[in-house]
Amino acid sequence: MMSWSLRWSKLLCSLLCAGSLALPLCPPASAGEVLDALKSRGVLHCGVSEGIPGFSERDAAGRWQGFDVDVCRAVAAAALDDAEAVAFVPLRASTRFPALQARKIDLLLRNTSWTLTREAILKLQFPAVLLYDGQGFMVPAASPVRAPSELAEATVCIEKGTTHERNLRDYFGRRDLPVTPLTIDSATGVVDAFSAGRCQSYSADASQLAAARSRLPGGRQSWRILDERISKEPLAPVVWGGDQEWTTLVRWVIHALILAEEWGATQANLDQVLAEGRTPLSRLSHDERALLARTLGLTPGWAARAVKAVGNYGELFERHLGPDSPLGLERGLNRLWTQGGLLYAPSID
Repeated sequence: MMSWSLRWSKLLCSLLCAGSLALPLCPPASAGEVLDALKSRGVLHCGVSEGIPGFSERDAAGRWQGFDVDVCRAVAAAALDDAEAVAFVPLRASTRFPALQARKIDLLLRNTSWTLTREAILKLQFPAVLLYDGQGFMVPAASPVRAPSELAEATVCIEKGTTHERNLRDYFGRRDLPVTPLTIDSATGVVDAFSAGRCQSYSADASQLAAARSRLPGGRQSWRILDERISKEPLAPVVWGGDQEWTTLVRWVIHALILAEEWGATQANLDQVLAEGRTPLSRLSHDERALLARTLGLTPGWAARAVKAVGNYGELFERHLGPDSPLGLERGLNRLWTQGGLLYAPSID
């Protein structure tokens, strides 16, 4: 039986830890299995797409670029003190979850929607929503189609291993409209089939349609994305479900990028913002920040390293997806909550 004094010490620690971070009485938790493996290996294994413009693709020099790629680098900067300590693993949609479950990758960033089935049955975790999206349809600019319902009796190209086929069948089934899905086992294969005229429309997340449009013949002027969305697609990073510490770390790297934008910290002015004490972490004492980092299994300055490596969330979006990028997307729901969007990070303290 546990002694009264030991029970009281544990209870006191729990109560104190709930109200303050700067307490040597409360030992930091284990860094977690995944982070321990990363530190031993010295590199983050990050699963990405085989090549979706704006999200993850190799440039002419063979270097990986894109929105998802930079989030991988932000996590590596926080976890390993080195944004370049990433090995990118290109994956098809149909192989992404087996790769994660087999522990061939530590982190999946591949235009993946957060669903209950994936979380509960596949035992995966989705640390935070990275991009609010929805399934849409793309047609040739000359097509008379203005709404998905006008695609009745058409053939629609979709990628295998995604939520898109079920959403497609649900949408047309509820309206008692016939449609023929043409399912292809790669994103590039779908684009090729659509471009060759094997289907009248291509259906995917709107951001992925914009990515495909940027490399189709004729570019943005020759292809039109319909306004209507038939689903909600909260795109999120995915991690193995057996390591809560790793889930927390990835979640808070993303929140740090969001908070940086909210507080006006950019890749260029970060040092000045930190010196002026204008970040949420500045409200914590030096000892509190050190204990928080140690509890996460990180060295101090983890959030600053992430922002310094890739910029804040707004910079990421504008650079890879925004109106001046080849994808030409408006931020829409991905604006900060103070600007009418859904982007919102919890408080650090």
